[in-house]
Amino acid sequence: MARFDDLAAFAAVVRVGSFTRAAAQMGVTQSALSQTVRSLERRLDLKLLNRTTRSVSPTEAGERLYRTVGPRFVAIEAELAVLGELRGKPVGTIRITATEHAVRTLIWPRLLPWLPKYPDIKVEISSDNRFIDIVSERFDIGVRLGGDVAKDMIAVRMAPDMRLVVVGSPGYFRRHPRPRVPQDLTGHDCIGMRLPSHGGLLPWEFKRRGKSLNAHVSGRLVFNSSEMVVAAAMSGHGLAWVPDDAVAEHMAKGRLVSVLDDWSQTFPGYHAYYATRSASPALGLVVEALRQEPLQRVD
Repeated sequence: MARFDDLAAFAAVVRVGSFTRAAAQMGVTQSALSQTVRSLERRLDLKLLNRTTRSVSPTEAGERLYRTVGPRFVAIEAELAVLGELRGKPVGTIRITATEHAVRTLIWPRLLPWLPKYPDIKVEISSDNRFIDIVSERFDIGVRLGGDVAKDMIAVRMAPDMRLVVVGSPGYFRRHPRPRVPQDLTGHDCIGMRLPSHGGLLPWEFKRRGKSLNAHVSGRLVFNSSEMVVAAAMSGHGLAWVPDDAVAEHMAKGRLVSVLDDWSQTFPGYHAYYATRSASPALGLVVEALRQEPLQRVD
């Protein structure tokens, strides 16, 4: 009888283009996964992957094999998840990719009381600021701002629209004048944010009376974490451009002060999105748990 575990391992490596990421998804060590794929190559007497220290790519034979087996393994896994529902309980693993801000402020607070109700549903959450293809990277749910969701996805709103504000510490403003228009930011130390998918620094966007403006700011510090941007601003190292709910408590307690409020830009709030073909009862329950809570009626 033919073995399929090595074929599944090979397909996982090609799908994500990395032994490290594939091993993490499969719950095995990188060395064990590499040995499994080498065993497949020996069994077929064919080289299937080109390996370098930086990348992994399929050979011509590997590409042909992946086109045949890759979609079949995805379909098999999806069907097994559906069959699990026949036991009368929602089961399976739901993988979520989201920004760290969304994980901290929305996803975890909503899943925390929900998890005990469905002990057979496993949830894996990956905090990642990249804009990724959730289908190719095998995530079930993505959480991003509404304007960043691909049109072919089913999207469910998780939060109201988001307002971005410029903030600095009182100590910073004792040393520097407060900017009155976005152009004044050129004279300030602005804490940058670099997203892997953007490459360059994230421009600060403003809008006032229908007029939009992008400010390409500069400063001594650059992070890829919004938490670190806020921490640096609180320490007096510069100005930050961040979601207002991420700094609301700090502003209320006087640790941060907002400026350029009349130029603040609002963006579509966080949405949970997923591909049509990946829908399952377990996924539906998680999406429902993440859905924006309805406004309470006040009589």
